[in-house]
Amino acid sequence: MNYYNEIKTKLIDNIVTKRIKDYSKNKSDLDTYYNVGKLLADAGKHYGEGIIKEYSKRLTSELGKGYSKRNLWLMLKFYEMQEKCRQCLHNYLGRIIVNY
Repeated sequence: MNYYNEIKTKLIDNIVTKRIKDYSKNKSDLDTYYNVGKLLADAGKHYGEGIIKEYSKRLTSELGKGYSKRNLWLMLKFYEMQEKCRQCLHNYLGRIIVNY
């Protein structure tokens, strides 16, 4: 038995597993930010721009840190940027529907 190769294999497997988990976590975060941004955009249409301030207060009170006005605003901008990029790409590709 080659202990070095076994150790190396275990360490490499761990690195690969971590990267897959990191990717999954990052994808989950990005999906969440996009969906929250979309909901904020829709809520803003109905209740006005002040809704971010209101939701920030409520979310921070109920869930704790991480839901500042700025963070929610950044989620909104992330959604808007994604939609703008999607539309530009759609137009550029000659009206070929690009699935997200």
